[in-house]
Amino acid sequence: MIRSEQSAEQNHVCLETDLNGLTLRNPVLTASGTYGFGEEYAAYCSVSQLGAITVKGITPLPRLGNPVPRLAETPAGLLNSVGLENPGLEEFQRTYLPKLATLDTAVIVNISGFSLEDYALMARALDESSAEHGNCIKALEVNISCPNIEHGGMAFGTDPRSAEQVIKTVRENTKLPIIAKLSPNVTDIAEIAKAVESAGANVISLINTLLGMSIDIDTQRPVLANKFGGLSGPAIKPIALRMVYQVFETVRIPLIGMGGITTWQDAVEFMLAGASAIGIGTANFVNPLAPLDILHGLVAYCEQRGYKSCRELVGLAH
Repeated sequence: MIRSEQSAEQNHVCLETDLNGLTLRNPVLTASGTYGFGEEYAAYCSVSQLGAITVKGITPLPRLGNPVPRLAETPAGLLNSVGLENPGLEEFQRTYLPKLATLDTAVIVNISGFSLEDYALMARALDESSAEHGNCIKALEVNISCPNIEHGGMAFGTDPRSAEQVIKTVRENTKLPIIAKLSPNVTDIAEIAKAVESAGANVISLINTLLGMSIDIDTQRPVLANKFGGLSGPAIKPIALRMVYQVFETVRIPLIGMGGITTWQDAVEFMLAGASAIGIGTANFVNPLAPLDILHGLVAYCEQRGYKSCRELVGLAH
């Protein structure tokens, strides 16, 4: 049953969020890979009350993902090695995009690739598909944490030059706003941020998951079949917050902060650190209403403090 909640228009705080030309009704988004294609949560949460949903990552060809087990709970977190399981570009365009076009919220499509050609193909195809469905895609979120198969499998997002190349390639093949999603598994995230900004990214989202693992002491083997996985959840929040703070001081484009946000207090921290919007990920698995709970807590905080707009919070900790 969908909870009936106070809408943004009914409160006294302006929630409209401008991300460098990408306008959202409020700053609360769902993170890619945690909200499916929106329909999975429809019985619990009205997407019309969200700033945007970011759909499950899409690749040019269908992927079955990694072998199981590929999820493992950890203290204050979740390890996943799902491996970009998705229906592929053509099936997404044929089956899922028409449904997404009917949603009363902004739709952001996350794209992944294993070569520059993959990213170019995805950008061109989705640019055209969006136009065919009433410009329903409001932005592309570019996952640059994928391995570059042409250069030994090193993730695009771990090197400023390769990160810049990916974003430049996408920029050349789409008119849609580009959100560059940064990996935290780097030496200097500020350098990566500067590189994607110079390549034409409109917005930066950060952070993606941290590489980790878990070992079963009974079997004495890694818990995940793939051995390593991406760590998300509350455990990574201090790292994500620090990186948002650093990147805010480095670039001029707006940031979407994510990484362990489970409460409205977390969301406020990220905005004070410099995020103009926030993404809710792992918390959706625990509480399908987490995005709405966080939104209403954020509104209450602004009202209590006398802020007329949530934008007033952005970067105040600097």
